[in-house]
Amino acid sequence: MRRALQKIWNVFMKGDLILLLLCVVASAFGCLCIASATNHHETIRYVIVQAAAIVLGVMCYVAVSAIDLDFVSEHRGVLVVFNIFLLLLLIPFGVDFNSGNKSWLDLPLMPVSIQPAEICKITFVLILASVMASHQQRISSVKSVFSMLFHMLLLVGTNIVISKDAGVSLIFVFIFIGMAFAGGVSMFWFVLGGGAIAAGAPVIWNFVMSERQRKRFEVLWNPDIDPMGLNERYHSMRSLKSLTGGGLTGQGLFNGNRTQIGALPAQHTDYIFSAIGEEMGYIGCIVVLILLLAIVVRVVQVGSRSQNYLRRMVCFGSAMALIFQICSNVGMCIGVTPVIGLTLPFISYGGSSIVSLYAMLGLVSGVKARPAPKRRELYVRPY
Repeated sequence: MRRALQKIWNVFMKGDLILLLLCVVASAFGCLCIASATNHHETIRYVIVQAAAIVLGVMCYVAVSAIDLDFVSEHRGVLVVFNIFLLLLLIPFGVDFNSGNKSWLDLPLMPVSIQPAEICKITFVLILASVMASHQQRISSVKSVFSMLFHMLLLVGTNIVISKDAGVSLIFVFIFIGMAFAGGVSMFWFVLGGGAIAAGAPVIWNFVMSERQRKRFEVLWNPDIDPMGLNERYHSMRSLKSLTGGGLTGQGLFNGNRTQIGALPAQHTDYIFSAIGEEMGYIGCIVVLILLLAIVVRVVQVGSRSQNYLRRMVCFGSAMALIFQICSNVGMCIGVTPVIGLTLPFISYGGSSIVSLYAMLGLVSGVKARPAPKRRELYVRPY
């Protein structure tokens, strides 16, 4: 046990301490924002839970840094089974918390609920990176592309059927697109995929998407839908009022006239960016974006410096997950993207989100510690 801990520590010290520092700074700033956004509840429970999740997340970061990516790549089938098993647990233990999507696991003897999609996000990056590495010499071949597509559709389809959460499932799609592009897949496949999506869009719109899901998109371009903000536009209008209400410097931390009475829905989770805008102004929003951009840039930088294809793909997949989640959340707050329930990384309240983010970036730290495999050649059986 002592030798194992020493090995983990040695790998961690060679890992990316700069990335960890950026994550901790962003998380600490997030705790401050959560404290203000939940001040009207007159309890510090949210801050305590978030702080505990950060500590656990840092521990996961350290532990995951020591993972042998080559070993994981050789056993990616285990990760596929793990993902499906985790999502299947939603059938007996899933809860929706009045969101309409059964996306959280409320397991017996577990003090908190967890979101399986957050964990699957990490394992999916590993699975896809392994598949791509095994086909890297012919990455644009039909077999390679269909193998990648199979793993993406398997996870997305299972998650949608069981949890009904199409929004969260989009993150897997964008990870797939980003990794395929970074991995060198021919533009022919992107054009073909875009054509297939365009051809299938009417069918998806009319027969697959529910009325509620369609309304989330329609409000983005149709001003005649709920102009008073009483139904479909309720959240976005309140979000914009808070976001723009702070001006350049904001109304002051713990002094937002809407935030401090809880007038903004989900102001400590999905709409925390709007709460920051009200209390810290546009300057506060820019600080948040700079912090998150620095994390993304560092992840891409680590991947770019690795000469190993598998490790580069792990880093680029992690970066893509962060980019999509940031753009989706901020876009939702400013009213240019549909509401799909994704939190702002490291800033929003959410234990499973924080822990999974640290774990995912622990993989990047491991790449920094070991930018190339120990063995000169590694054969991974393609399938």
